[in-house]
Amino acid sequence: MIAVRQRDTDRFYELLDQLSARVDGPRRLRNCTSSGWPTHGVYFFFEDGEARLNGSPRVVRIGTHALTATSTATLWRRLATHRGNVGGSRPGGGNHRGSIFRLHVGTALIAGGEWPSDVRDSWRHKDADRETRQAEYPLERVVTQHICDMPVLFLAVPDRSDRELIERQTIALLSRRRGGVDPPSPQWLGLTADREEVRTSALWNVHHVDEAYDPTFLDTLDRLVQDV
Repeated sequence: MIAVRQRDTDRFYELLDQLSARVDGPRRLRNCTSSGWPTHGVYFFFEDGEARLNGSPRVVRIGTHALTATSTATLWRRLATHRGNVGGSRPGGGNHRGSIFRLHVGTALIAGGEWPSDVRDSWRHKDADRETRQAEYPLERVVTQHICDMPVLFLAVPDRSDRELIERQTIALLSRRRGGVDPPSPQWLGLTADREEVRTSALWNVHHVDEAYDPTFLDTLDRLVQDV
């Protein structure tokens, strides 16, 4: 079974290599603007210092958007929420209550830093007043810096069911909780996240990390990559 999962994981990364060549490689989120994105897609984040056992970059987060029939969210709007604010009253900050990715990164930073007790207490609260958001602003800025340094690769996926399939199955394939073959580095920030699913999956994901994968999803991924 390990050999089969290794084979499927290698095929997945080979397809990402093909995708990377077709879209001129991953983009650092800090350098991205609203231009040049497909309306709908799936994204794959990498992280400096995180490599596969063979030394090539390791995917650390998979995500998508607009999985309900009524959603009007676009790929860029989702990535922009993860990136954080460029301008406004709190430039360089962000809204971790609108981005589960930012939420998880923030909990990991809290665990490894000396942050005020009120920020530690409020970070996971669903609601926050103006004063609380201002107190959280320094941490939001550090979260933004960390995520903006991460390269992101995207795949255009117009069909909603295909987006859900690629996101779900990729997480299931790579998750260390179900036998994923590539471990995190000892320095990976996610090892201090407050969610066990993040720490033990080696992904900044919580959903689908305990699911079994179906290797036939790679055929769908292959088709979509060839369509780029």
